Amino acid sequence: MTSNAQPNAVLDGQTVETARSLRKLYFTRAVFSIAWVILIALFAKTSILVASILLVIYPAWDIVGTFLDIRANHSSPSKTPQYVNIVISGITTVAVYIALQKGVPEALIVFGAWAIGTGLIQLILGLRRRKTLGGQWPMIISGGQSILGGTSFILLAHDPTKGITSLAGYAAFGAFYYILAAFRLSKTANQVASV
Repeated sequence: MTSNAQPNAVLDGQTVETARSLRKLYFTRAVFSIAWVILIALFAKTSILVASILLVIYPAWDIVGTFLDIRANHSSPSKTPQYVNIVISGITTVAVYIALQKGVPEALIVFGAWAIGTGLIQLILGLRRRKTLGGQWPMIISGGQSILGGTSFILLAHDPTKGITSLAGYAAFGAFYYILAAFRLSKTANQVASV
Protein backbone atom coordinates (compact mmCIF):
# COMPACT_ATOMS: atom_id res chain seq x y z
CA MET A 1 0.00 0.00 0.00
CA THR A 2 1.33 3.42 -0.84
CA SER A 3 1.76 6.12 1.75
CA ASN A 4 -1.19 8.41 2.38
CA ALA A 5 1.12 11.23 3.49
CA GLN A 6 0.99 14.18 1.15
CA PRO A 7 4.20 14.55 -0.88
CA ASN A 8 4.03 18.34 -0.69
CA ALA A 9 3.37 18.44 3.04
CA VAL A 10 5.91 20.11 5.27
CA LEU A 11 8.12 17.21 6.29
CA ASP A 12 10.03 18.50 9.28
CA GLY A 13 11.40 17.34 12.62
CA GLN A 14 8.03 17.88 14.28
CA THR A 15 6.32 15.50 11.85
CA VAL A 16 9.00 12.87 12.50
CA GLU A 17 8.67 13.32 16.26
CA THR A 18 4.87 13.06 16.11
CA ALA A 19 5.05 9.86 14.06
CA ARG A 20 7.57 8.36 16.48
CA SER A 21 5.57 9.39 19.56
CA LEU A 22 2.34 7.98 18.15
CA ARG A 23 4.14 4.77 17.17
CA LYS A 24 5.36 4.33 20.76
CA LEU A 25 1.89 5.10 22.12
CA TYR A 26 0.24 2.60 19.75
CA PHE A 27 2.64 -0.14 20.87
CA THR A 28 1.89 0.72 24.52
CA ARG A 29 -1.86 0.60 23.91
CA ALA A 30 -1.48 -2.74 22.11
CA VAL A 31 0.41 -4.23 25.08
CA PHE A 32 -2.27 -3.02 27.49
CA SER A 33 -5.05 -4.47 25.29
CA ILE A 34 -3.29 -7.85 25.02
CA ALA A 35 -2.84 -8.01 28.81
CA TRP A 36 -6.50 -7.04 29.28
CA VAL A 37 -7.64 -9.75 26.83
CA ILE A 38 -5.63 -12.39 28.70
CA LEU A 39 -7.07 -11.32 32.05
CA ILE A 40 -10.66 -11.11 30.82
CA ALA A 41 -10.32 -14.54 29.18
CA LEU A 42 -9.04 -15.98 32.47
CA PHE A 43 -11.63 -14.40 34.74
CA ALA A 44 -14.80 -13.81 32.66
CA LYS A 45 -16.30 -17.16 33.66
CA THR A 46 -14.63 -17.67 37.03
CA SER A 47 -14.75 -14.31 38.83
CA ILE A 48 -17.42 -11.71 38.20
CA LEU A 49 -15.59 -9.40 40.62
CA VAL A 50 -12.34 -9.42 38.61
CA ALA A 51 -14.26 -9.19 35.32
CA SER A 52 -16.16 -6.20 36.72
CA ILE A 53 -12.94 -4.46 37.76
CA LEU A 54 -11.56 -5.06 34.26
CA LEU A 55 -14.71 -3.54 32.74
CA VAL A 56 -14.10 -0.35 34.75
CA ILE A 57 -10.36 -0.28 34.00
CA TYR A 58 -10.74 -0.41 30.21
CA PRO A 59 -12.43 2.99 29.66
CA ALA A 60 -10.29 4.48 32.46
CA TRP A 61 -7.18 3.40 30.54
CA ASP A 62 -8.61 5.09 27.45
CA ILE A 63 -8.49 8.39 29.34
CA VAL A 64 -4.78 7.88 30.02
CA GLY A 65 -4.16 6.79 26.41
CA THR A 66 -5.97 9.85 25.07
CA PHE A 67 -3.92 12.22 27.24
CA LEU A 68 -0.79 10.52 25.90
CA ASP A 69 -2.17 10.92 22.38
CA ILE A 70 -2.59 14.67 22.93
CA ARG A 71 0.97 14.88 24.23
CA ALA A 72 2.32 12.88 21.29
CA ASN A 73 0.44 15.03 18.77
CA HIS A 74 0.78 18.39 20.52
CA SER A 75 1.26 20.32 17.27
CA SER A 76 -2.24 19.41 16.06
CA PRO A 77 -4.32 22.57 15.48
CA SER A 78 -7.45 21.01 17.02
CA LYS A 79 -7.57 18.59 19.92
CA THR A 80 -11.35 18.75 20.28
CA PRO A 81 -11.93 15.08 19.32
CA GLN A 82 -9.42 13.94 21.96
CA TYR A 83 -10.95 16.13 24.67
CA VAL A 84 -14.43 14.88 23.77
CA ASN A 85 -13.07 11.34 24.00
CA ILE A 86 -11.64 12.03 27.47
CA VAL A 87 -15.01 13.31 28.68
CA ILE A 88 -16.86 10.34 27.15
CA SER A 89 -14.41 7.83 28.64
CA GLY A 90 -14.54 9.52 32.05
CA ILE A 91 -18.33 9.41 32.09
CA THR A 92 -18.21 5.81 30.89
CA THR A 93 -15.79 4.74 33.64
CA VAL A 94 -18.20 6.06 36.28
CA ALA A 95 -21.28 4.78 34.41
CA VAL A 96 -19.84 1.25 34.08
CA TYR A 97 -19.13 1.20 37.82
CA ILE A 98 -22.67 2.35 38.61
CA ALA A 99 -24.21 -0.04 36.06
CA LEU A 100 -22.32 -2.97 37.61
CA GLN A 101 -24.28 -2.36 40.81
CA LYS A 102 -27.36 -3.43 38.83
CA GLY A 103 -25.64 -6.17 36.85
CA VAL A 104 -23.24 -7.10 34.08
CA PRO A 105 -25.88 -6.70 31.31
CA GLU A 106 -26.34 -3.04 32.21
CA ALA A 107 -22.57 -2.53 32.23
CA LEU A 108 -22.30 -4.13 28.79
CA ILE A 109 -24.90 -1.71 27.43
CA VAL A 110 -22.89 1.25 28.79
CA PHE A 111 -19.67 -0.27 27.42
CA GLY A 112 -21.34 -0.73 24.02
CA ALA A 113 -22.48 2.89 23.87
CA TRP A 114 -18.95 3.97 24.78
CA ALA A 115 -17.40 1.77 22.07
CA ILE A 116 -19.71 3.33 19.48
CA GLY A 117 -18.84 6.89 20.56
CA THR A 118 -15.09 6.37 20.84
CA GLY A 119 -15.05 4.40 17.58
CA LEU A 120 -16.57 7.39 15.82
CA ILE A 121 -13.91 9.69 17.32
CA GLN A 122 -11.13 7.28 16.32
CA LEU A 123 -12.51 7.18 12.79
CA ILE A 124 -12.51 11.00 12.61
CA LEU A 125 -8.96 11.27 14.00
CA GLY A 126 -7.66 8.63 11.59
CA LEU A 127 -9.19 10.44 8.62
CA ARG A 128 -7.70 13.76 9.75
CA ARG A 129 -4.22 12.39 10.41
CA ARG A 130 -3.85 10.33 7.24
CA LYS A 131 -3.10 13.45 5.17
CA THR A 132 -0.06 14.50 7.22
CA LEU A 133 1.20 11.29 8.80
CA GLY A 134 -0.13 8.48 6.63
CA GLY A 135 -0.33 5.05 8.24
CA GLN A 136 -3.79 5.68 9.66
CA TRP A 137 -5.86 3.12 7.75
CA PRO A 138 -5.66 0.60 10.65
CA MET A 139 -7.07 3.26 12.99
CA ILE A 140 -9.81 4.12 10.49
CA ILE A 141 -10.81 0.45 10.19
CA SER A 142 -10.54 0.01 13.96
CA GLY A 143 -12.86 2.98 14.54
CA GLY A 144 -15.45 1.49 12.20
CA GLN A 145 -15.11 -1.90 13.84
CA SER A 146 -15.49 -0.30 17.28
CA ILE A 147 -18.85 1.09 16.20
CA LEU A 148 -19.95 -2.38 15.10
CA GLY A 149 -18.49 -3.97 18.24
CA GLY A 150 -20.33 -1.55 20.49
CA THR A 151 -23.58 -2.43 18.77
CA SER A 152 -22.90 -6.14 19.35
CA PHE A 153 -22.19 -5.56 23.09
CA ILE A 154 -25.60 -3.96 23.44
CA LEU A 155 -27.25 -6.83 21.55
CA LEU A 156 -25.39 -9.47 23.61
CA ALA A 157 -26.03 -7.78 26.95
CA HIS A 158 -28.78 -10.30 27.78
CA ASP A 159 -26.07 -13.03 27.85
CA PRO A 160 -23.30 -11.62 30.09
CA THR A 161 -20.84 -14.48 29.48
CA LYS A 162 -21.03 -14.06 25.70
CA GLY A 163 -21.00 -10.29 26.08
CA ILE A 164 -17.84 -10.27 28.20
CA THR A 165 -16.21 -12.79 25.88
CA SER A 166 -17.01 -10.54 22.91
CA LEU A 167 -15.23 -7.72 24.75
CA ALA A 168 -12.06 -9.83 24.67
CA GLY A 169 -12.37 -10.08 20.88
CA TYR A 170 -12.97 -6.34 20.66
CA ALA A 171 -9.83 -5.55 22.68
CA ALA A 172 -7.79 -8.15 20.74
CA PHE A 173 -8.72 -6.56 17.42
CA GLY A 174 -7.91 -3.16 18.93
CA ALA A 175 -4.43 -4.41 19.84
CA PHE A 176 -3.98 -5.80 16.32
CA TYR A 177 -4.90 -2.46 14.73
CA TYR A 178 -2.64 -0.53 17.11
CA ILE A 179 0.27 -2.79 16.16
CA LEU A 180 -0.46 -2.34 12.44
CA ALA A 181 -0.67 1.43 12.83
CA ALA A 182 2.57 1.50 14.83
CA PHE A 183 4.42 -0.42 12.13
CA ARG A 184 2.90 1.79 9.43
CA LEU A 185 3.99 4.92 11.31
CA SER A 186 7.50 3.45 11.52
CA LYS A 187 7.52 3.44 7.72
CA THR A 188 6.22 7.01 7.63
CA ALA A 189 8.81 8.23 10.14
CA ASN A 190 11.61 6.58 8.16
CA GLN A 191 10.36 8.06 4.86
CA VAL A 192 10.00 11.50 6.39
CA ALA A 193 13.40 11.28 8.06
CA SER A 194 15.05 10.36 4.77
CA VAL A 195 13.53 13.32 2.88
